[in-house]
Amino acid sequence: MSAVGATAAYLNHPGDSHHDRVSFLGAQLPPEVAAMPRLLGDLDRGTFRKLLKLVVSSQQGEDCREAVQRLGAGAHLPEEQLGALLAGTHTLLQQALRLPLASLKPDAFQDQLQELSIPQDLAVDLASVVFGSQRPVLDSMARQQGAWLPHVTDLHWRVDVAISTSALARSLQPSVLMQLKLSDGSAHRFEVPIAKFQELRYSVALVLKEMANLEKRCQRKLQD
Repeated sequence: MSAVGATAAYLNHPGDSHHDRVSFLGAQLPPEVAAMPRLLGDLDRGTFRKLLKLVVSSQQGEDCREAVQRLGAGAHLPEEQLGALLAGTHTLLQQALRLPLASLKPDAFQDQLQELSIPQDLAVDLASVVFGSQRPVLDSMARQQGAWLPHVTDLHWRVDVAISTSALARSLQPSVLMQLKLSDGSAHRFEVPIAKFQELRYSVALVLKEMANLEKRCQRKLQD
C-alpha cells in the first residue's frame, strides 16, 4: 500500500464518520509511519515481535546495534527496509506513549492502526507495549531522557501589611510575600501587590479551565 493510501484515513472528507477523530500521531502523519504498511506486507509476526522488542529495548536506553544486525541477517531483511521499519515503529510508539492513558484507549489505538492498514495481529502487539506492564518503565525512561526545566516543588506565602512608608505616615497597604522552591534546589522570594495577585489568580484559574475543557474535547474525540 502506498504512503498516500495509508494517509487516506487522515484526510477530512465530507460525510466521513471519522473526520473529527484526533489521531495520536498528530494532524500530519509522519512519513516513516506512512511507509510501514508497505514494508510490513511480507513480514511474519515472529520477526516483527523481535523488531518490536529491539525498539522497546532501545527506548529503555540499551545498545541494540549488534542485535539489529543479527535480526537483519537472520530474517534476510535488506538494511534499508529494516531501518525504515525500526524508524516507523519507534515513531509510532513514541507518539502513543506521549499521551496519558486516560487520553488514548486501547480500542481507539488499534482502530487507528487498522485505518493505516497495519495488520491486526501486529496492532495487538503494539498495543501490548503501549498499554502493557512495560508502560511505567517506558514513561520513566522518557522523563529521564527528556530535557526538563526546573519545576516548583514547594510554595510558601504570607500576607504582609505595610503600616507606614517613608512617604506616608499611615499606609496600611497589604501585599503577598511568596517564596518558590524549585527542583534544582534554588529558591526565589518576591513580593506581589494585591492587584497583581488578583490578576495572577484569575489568569491561573482561566488557564486551568481551558485545559480541562480541551482535555474533555480530546477524550471525547479519541473515544468516538
